[in-house]
Amino acid sequence: MKRDIILAGVGGQGILSIATVIGSAALEQGISLKQAEVHGMSQRGGDVQSHLRLSDGPVHSDLIPLGGADIIISMEPMEALRYLPFLSKDGWIITNTVPLKNIPNYPEMTAIENALAGVKNVVALDAEAVAKAAGSPRSANMVLLGASAAVLQILEPEKLREGIRRIFARKGDAIVEANLKAFDEGLRISEQKG
Repeated sequence: MKRDIILAGVGGQGILSIATVIGSAALEQGISLKQAEVHGMSQRGGDVQSHLRLSDGPVHSDLIPLGGADIIISMEPMEALRYLPFLSKDGWIITNTVPLKNIPNYPEMTAIENALAGVKNVVALDAEAVAKAAGSPRSANMVLLGASAAVLQILEPEKLREGIRRIFARKGDAIVEANLKAFDEGLRISEQKG
């Protein structure tokens, strides 16, 4: 089995944390992983994307071809739209619905919503509101990771939870627990929608 994932968002939204947790879980589970460098401006406010390729066999390239992504995890709805050409016909988009309007010609939300409505498999949620309700407003990225766990298939949700524990351990138990709660809420919502 393999899973090709594109992570998309804006610098400062936690794309690198999602990639690190997925990478940690993959290694712990014995899954092969290649990650392309983060492309774009990783500074706060610039667009950021990363390719993650997971497989139970060898992975030969770190870049996902057009039409080859199984999942796009997007912290920002326009970024989901930007990487739509990479999505496979049966692929999934897991996206936050809250725009971060960091450019003057940001598209109208109705245009983004209409484009996403044409995708077969979409989980769209207000990740920021879910994170806030879970008691951790800065954990919207973990909400989206949890929402993607329902469709990742190659990684067990418990391995992702262990990855969260490892990655955030240095920040203390309260941060670990807040991120786990956000992850679990995202997973619960995705399972209800799927």
